[in-house]
Amino acid sequence: MNAQFSKRIAEHKLTLSNSEQYLLAYIEEHLDEMPEISIVKLSEQANVSTATIVRTMKKLGYEGFTSFKHHLKEEEEHNPRFAIMEQVDQKIREAIIKNEQEVTRTIQMLDSGTIEDAIQKIKASKKIIIFARGFSELIAKEMMIKFQLMGKSCELHDDPNIIRSISKKISPDDIVIFISLNGETPELVEAAKNCQHNKVSSITFTANAEGLLAQLSELAFVGYKSSISYFPDYEVRSRLPLQVMSRILLDSYAIRIK
Repeated sequence: MNAQFSKRIAEHKLTLSNSEQYLLAYIEEHLDEMPEISIVKLSEQANVSTATIVRTMKKLGYEGFTSFKHHLKEEEEHNPRFAIMEQVDQKIREAIIKNEQEVTRTIQMLDSGTIEDAIQKIKASKKIIIFARGFSELIAKEMMIKFQLMGKSCELHDDPNIIRSISKKISPDDIVIFISLNGETPELVEAAKNCQHNKVSSITFTANAEGLLAQLSELAFVGYKSSISYFPDYEVRSRLPLQVMSRILLDSYAIRIK
């Protein structure tokens, strides 16, 4: 919620009619949509006249609805949606919102208990083994380096045959981290079954709660993956939710060990 906007409403509340108060309540509930919306569209969605919108804005000290949006952008200059939304076309807006949703909804889906349990398991392990394939390898490499910088023994494997082989020999004192967007990569699933059979703890980062990896692992970090893909002919979907979750775990781990 925008603090300045709420303050203006409070200051002028006694001068507002019921329809004006209703309009402002609607705007507050949909504040993030205001950069994209026209006065006509707001009139339709809030079921008030455009005259009511203009009159309400003037009571709050704005020259009109457009003036209100300009002030809102200035007050929320650190919000990237307000900074660039009016500068791009509809398709690019959709791409921006897609990425915003993947980050926001992934964070909302995180469970503090899962984070804490993962930290404790990693701390107690002698070594971390990370298994990843495809674009997920980039996230895995970052995790490996950061764990190593924090003094933790950590190794990464991305070759299918090596993953299958090593997963049979991992000590129960170690812990395995799987990174897979769809949670169904065959060699990773096989490795997870080997870990489960040998009582090796495992953590999965995925965007598929129903995937085999999530089901086979002790702990699962599940993020939100948008259904929209701008590369439909290729399996190159964004790993943004996996990156968000892995960084949150790394930051949390760093905090705990200090």
